[in-house]
Amino acid sequence: ICFTLLFPVFAVAIDVQLSGISVNDTTDDLLLSLKVEGAFNEKLEEAVLNGIPATFSFFIILNRVRTAWADEQIIELNVTHTLKYHNLKNHYIIKKSWQDNKPIIAESFDEAKKVMSEINNLKVVPLKKLRKETRYQITAKAELDKVQLPFILNYILFFASLWDFETEWHSYEFVY
Repeated sequence: ICFTLLFPVFAVAIDVQLSGISVNDTTDDLLLSLKVEGAFNEKLEEAVLNGIPATFSFFIILNRVRTAWADEQIIELNVTHTLKYHNLKNHYIIKKSWQDNKPIIAESFDEAKKVMSEINNLKVVPLKKLRKETRYQITAKAELDKVQLPFILNYILFFASLWDFETEWHSYEFVY
């Protein structure tokens, strides 16, 4: 208690959650959409504006739900979104690993945060790998990768760990 009274910056908790998890399909693929809420706190925003890249990692698991046996894992995916501020051009560059890391340019920080925090229509698995009339469960979580600072800055910016977050696992069940 004394430590948090003397150093209130350590008492701040980051409440980050996944929301809007939905599953859709095309004629060939199962698609996932979701959103991270509450990921950008003041210190993370300040770090990005100072040129430190931020990377969100998303962990996604698709299981076939079975009642008498343990669930069968169909696929496990790890995808990343990376945000970097280009201060000479005054814009933000977002790269998504599942979109071949093609740069997405955002002119405002609000737009960059929105693009960074959303997954829209990620191809999870081809439909031919799923069985009709079968229950499936997608579980997902997100985390901010640890910020790697130059060695000397680790001592100056010892509070960089406050930028780190990890959401709880969130599940979504559906029948294909």
